Amino acid sequence: MNEPIPASIFPAPEAVPEAWRLAVPVDQRSWLCGGELRTWTGLTQPVLSPICHPGPSGAERAVIGSYPLMSAAESLQVLEAASRAWDQGRGPWPTMPVEERIHHVAAFSARMQEQRGEIVKRLMWEIGKNQVDAEKEFDRTIEYIRDTISALKELDRLSSRFVIEEGVIGQIRRSPLGVVLCMGPFNYPLNETFTTLIPALIMGNPVIFKPPKLGVLLFEPLLAAFRDCFPPGVINTIYGDGATIITPLMESGRIDVLAFIGTSRVADILRRAHPKPHRLRCVLGLDAKNPAIILKDADLDLAVKECVLGALSFNGQRCTALKMIWVHAEVCDLFLEKLSAAVAALKCGMPWEPGVQITPLPEEGKTGRLYEYIRDAEERGARVINPGGGSVQGTCMTPAILYPVSAGMRLYTEEQFGPLIPVASFSEIGEPLHYISESSYGQQVSLFGNDAKVLAGLIDPLVNQLCRVNLNSQCQRGPDSFPFTGRKDSAEGTLSVSDALRVFTIRALVAAKENSANQGIIREIVTERTSRFLSTDFIF
Repeated sequence: MNEPIPASIFPAPEAVPEAWRLAVPVDQRSWLCGGELRTWTGLTQPVLSPICHPGPSGAERAVIGSYPLMSAAESLQVLEAASRAWDQGRGPWPTMPVEERIHHVAAFSARMQEQRGEIVKRLMWEIGKNQVDAEKEFDRTIEYIRDTISALKELDRLSSRFVIEEGVIGQIRRSPLGVVLCMGPFNYPLNETFTTLIPALIMGNPVIFKPPKLGVLLFEPLLAAFRDCFPPGVINTIYGDGATIITPLMESGRIDVLAFIGTSRVADILRRAHPKPHRLRCVLGLDAKNPAIILKDADLDLAVKECVLGALSFNGQRCTALKMIWVHAEVCDLFLEKLSAAVAALKCGMPWEPGVQITPLPEEGKTGRLYEYIRDAEERGARVINPGGGSVQGTCMTPAILYPVSAGMRLYTEEQFGPLIPVASFSEIGEPLHYISESSYGQQVSLFGNDAKVLAGLIDPLVNQLCRVNLNSQCQRGPDSFPFTGRKDSAEGTLSVSDALRVFTIRALVAAKENSANQGIIREIVTERTSRFLSTDFIF
């Protein structure tokens, strides 16, 4: 990695290992609406892979398929289908017993596992995720579905009893909210999308699902399973330009929940388009600029290891990535030396190559935008300290460590979402603490140090600025049982296996005065099982 990336990094088509070749082109024409897989005959959008092949004028992105470019008319069709499935809360899906909904989701999970190999391959070709991480994303998603089912069983068990307070009998359960619009991000297109889509579905909400702009084709193998495993209209797909197909959905006022993972700028546009803001519930995973703070007594080898993972896993294209590193001035030189050596040891290559850690970037023009950050920082006094850092070949960029990064540089405040590592030094702990308090974002921080008293003194103020403090480890989302959220412009709503079940529902109850007549009515309803809400059934 100390040398510029060679042009030979990109293989000719015939040089791609047989096991990882994609059957191209994947020209997707199917879309799911109202329980039918319909065939699209209109305009399509070509899908360019971040993986390039040698061409006459240099590296050229491989064309691996296409997807539909739909219009507002199709958006309104899927909206009608989802609204019919909801039927003002009277549809078969929202009124279905919890145990039956669980069976539907479990059946889908089994069908999904049959497509593991193909989905992993498409993750590699569509967004450049290496084989190991692509497999982890798929397997983690399956595990998330299993854990969601288990969490719902537990939640329903707790709700399957009556309470009596102040002479009132009541049963409290969670009820679905209505039509949910799910939009996931390109960096974890399968996992992050399903962390909203699956809990929304299993809790009884019909869903309209728009795949991310990058990472569309990997969902195509799942369309038939969605159709077969859920009642008509419960899950619907829409494809195309967001301004064209999403704006009409929001402007209709008939979207009850917006589940969106992306930028705060786009989230604000979507929210403002809805004419009934008090009706709309938003579940948002947005921007972040997570810092690391390296104290002078930190284990520098451990800190470097965790910072490399935190800053450069999937090329730094994660909201949880470490995007600003603060190092105590007394150890900064040694830290930078060790960090540069660790970055130099990373392997850059194609996603299927064993041990590869730096892969091609999927966003169009991404390397150019990242270079603008480098140039801006250099013009204001920073420099790239690792040899070859920031070199570009096609869609690949060598990670660049920039130091010293300071106020006024774009990298100081803007989320780079790529393989750039800004580093600043500090003499007083108030400097990074002030940086965090003034930041527009408030997701996580990583603290590296060994003095328990010093760390304790930092934890207390930081938990009131951020939502997760990581001790001697990188920022991350998992485990999925832990809450995942953020303050300020970083998030709205909390996601975890159990939190997601709550965020897509509202507490509802049936209550009656405790007298013999009401007791008889409730007893008859429960005994005869004439209500799906008022029930003492226990799910095993």
